[in-house]
Amino acid sequence: MTGDGTGATPESDADIVVAQGTFDILHPGHLHYLRDAKAMGDRLVVIVARSTNVTHKASPVVPGPQRREMVAGLDPVDEARLGHPEDIFAPIEELDPAVIALGYDQHHDAEAIRAALADRGIDCAVRRASAHEPDYEGLLSSGRIVDRILDERG
Repeated sequence: MTGDGTGATPESDADIVVAQGTFDILHPGHLHYLRDAKAMGDRLVVIVARSTNVTHKASPVVPGPQRREMVAGLDPVDEARLGHPEDIFAPIEELDPAVIALGYDQHHDAEAIRAALADRGIDCAVRRASAHEPDYEGLLSSGRIVDRILDERG
């Protein structure tokens, strides 16, 4: 991998940005993250985590293909795909992005990601999106939305 950010499609000279996440129940924090990520390059590809790969929190409520479809429909997103079932770095190797954009509050360790990328010969920047500061009282967590539903209707 050269890390030149040209991606897997030869017709594109665009700087590819990869964002990733579970995107279980979409909320304004997700949209803010994806807008920030899109601003880091020319083309935004979002990798939606497969349910089996979500181990740091409760399993998603919404099935993976449906989450992928919802993310694909958002304006900042040029392409959305489900992650690899076993190797989270396989799509990164295929896409050869210029930037991997991490969410403001995602649990990922940027330095550990940089080291794993270097071990695979992938040269790309790892950047973190800014925090979303809504001007209203919003639920900026899928888990909090689920909790609110259970409180209100459970």
